[in-house]
This record gives sequence, structure tokens and C-alpha cells, in this order.
Amino acid sequence: MDAVVTSFQPRADSVAKAEPQLRPSREQAEAAARTLIAWIGDDPKREGLLDTPPRVVKAFEEFFSGYHVRPEDVLDRTFGEIGSFDDLVVVRDIPFYSYCEHHMFPIMGRAHVAYFPVERVVGLSKIARVIEMYARRLQTQEHLTSQIISAIDDNLKPRGVAVMMEAEHLCMAMRGVQKSGVSTVTTQFTGIFRDDPAEQVRFITLVRNGKSG
Repeated sequence: MDAVVTSFQPRADSVAKAEPQLRPSREQAEAAARTLIAWIGDDPKREGLLDTPPRVVKAFEEFFSGYHVRPEDVLDRTFGEIGSFDDLVVVRDIPFYSYCEHHMFPIMGRAHVAYFPVERVVGLSKIARVIEMYARRLQTQEHLTSQIISAIDDNLKPRGVAVMMEAEHLCMAMRGVQKSGVSTVTTQFTGIFRDDPAEQVRFITLVRNGKSG
């Protein structure tokens, strides 16, 4: 079962006029974890939970490390030795893990990216790093799709970019309606992909090639 989202207005990457927030200390973060443990009805002082708060904080540092990385640092190096190549580059089936900003439940899926380079290309691993950078933040899938395509478009300035994200949201599978196995698909296009529907079809065909369903 697929829920498809193909048209939306991307929101701003950050709230420019927000008041600066003083980051809590590690000790405060660990205390918050202890409070949640007590709130759900367990004892944060029992043996099995004594080291849980620092483990949670350490895990959060990894889960949300994307807040401390900038796209221009990831996409800063390109390569010009591509001969006469002038067609699209497709990187598909890039796994990603993120967290829903509404319930902080995991989002798990795969991303597919294509772009038409202009004279220079970027290392393929950099595309995956851009996805990782934005996925490791509190997200909605729509915003994640928009951020990825904007970062590639703004920094590489290609003739066009296409992004497709397919993911399962555990906030839908584990709570609320509790429907597992639902896949949400978001797409966004710039440049030649947006202007030429045939290129959108070619991108989707290349993504789906060899897949069942």
C-alpha cells in the first residue's frame, strides 16, 4: 500500500527569526531522560536503567548529528574529467533512517536521486551524505525531500535534479491507526526534470527497473 505525495510547497530550511536557544548541558539531557523513565512508570534508579540516560543522550548525538553539518561542506568537491558525458546520473536505493518530528518515531526508507551535471560531477558517496545529513534531524518526509533537492540544486547547479523518497513511518505503524507496511512516496523535480515530463518518466523507470511492485 503506497501513500503518494507529489506536490507541495517546501517550507524554509530554518526559522530565520527564531530566538536563539541556549543548548542544554549533557547533564540536563540525561536528567530529562530519567524524568521520562519515571513518567512511564519505571524506576530510573534500578540496576538495568542506571546507565540508560547517558546511553540515550549518546544515541541522540548520533541520531541527530545532521544539525551540525552544512551541504556546502559535503558538496564542496567536484570532478571535471567526464569526457563527453552529458546525460543524467542516477543513484538509487540509498537507505536512510530519520525521526518523525511529530512523535519522534523512526522513519525508515530508501532514496533515489538523479541529476544532469554541467561539465563536472560530484562523488557518488556525496549524494548519500547529503541524504544522511538531512535525515539525521527531526523531519517530515516532505521537508526531507525538499531539503535534499535544494542542497544539490543550489550547490552543484545542474541542469536538473530529481528526488524520490520511499519510507515507512513507525508513528503510523506502532501507534494511532497501527497500520504497518504502508509506504509513503514523495517526489520533487527541478530544471529539465520539471520542464520535461518524459525525463520524469525516464527517472522513475530507471528507479523501478528490476523491482517488483
